[in-house]
Formats: sequence, structure tokens, C-alpha cells
Amino acid sequence: MKINHLTSAEENLMRLLWKLHRFYLKDIMEQHPEPKPHQNTVSTYLKILIEKGYLSTEKEGRIFRYTAVVPFEEYRKFLVEEIVQKFFNNSGKEVLELLMNEHMISQEDIKDLGIDISMPGPEKVKEPVFEYAEEILNAKKTKDKKKGKDKKKKKDKKG
Repeated sequence: MKINHLTSAEENLMRLLWKLHRFYLKDIMEQHPEPKPHQNTVSTYLKILIEKGYLSTEKEGRIFRYTAVVPFEEYRKFLVEEIVQKFFNNSGKEVLELLMNEHMISQEDIKDLGIDISMPGPEKVKEPVFEYAEEILNAKKTKDKKKGKDKKKKKDKKG
């Protein structure tokens, strides 16, 4: 089944139509949130959605009964696949990285889905040990400390 793009207005109307599934024009007018569009506007959108393959119609006397043909799940899948293809080089890994980096999904959420991902914590980098430099630097410090102590002892003896 080929799914076509919807404008934002068509998508907003389809959200209501997916909830109703099978409906008449009067059902849409009753269920549509305020501000309600004019009935002719809704009729025009219904015709467009039929042409795009989202709705089918059955004539019942003088009125039509509409049915949502493309399920919401299929449309959602279509949009996600398109986004992954266009913006993430067709890589689910890149999508997951973005979701995690932006805190839209947590490791717990992923575990709840039954997916085991072991993310290593930040590795501790060992500081390099410069033994020779340590000896030189520490030797000067200990000599200075000893000199200071010797001076204090001499002062104490004189005073």
C-alpha cells in the first residue's frame, strides 16, 4: 500500500478520523473540537483524503459513510521510516543515540522493551606515572623541609 504525504491540516483531521474509524460527515462535525470548520471545508478535505487513499466511501441513500483505510500505525511507521531515511542515513542506531542524548528515552525504557544494551560507563584514564620526575621533584621538597626543620631547631636552641 503506497502511503502519500498529508498536509498538517489533513493530518489533524485524520487524527479525528482514525478515532472514529467509520463515520458520516455529521459525526465529524459533532466530534471536531472548537473552532469547528465549515461543513464545506470538511467535505473538501474528505474528497482529498479519498484521492490520497486514506479514506473509502460507501453511498447510503443520499449520504456517504466514510472509512479510514490507512491505519494510524501504518501512517506513523511511514513517517518514522521517512525521517530515519532522510535525516539519519537510514540508521536506527543514530536515531537511538539522538533519543538517548536528548533524554527522550532512557536505558530503563529500552530495558522495558526487552532490549539488552550494555553501555559501558566512562572509563577512568590512568594518570601516567613519571617515576624519574617524581624522584627529582620529591627530593627537592624533602631537602627543603629538612632545612626548614634544622633552622627551627637552631632558633629554638638559641632562644
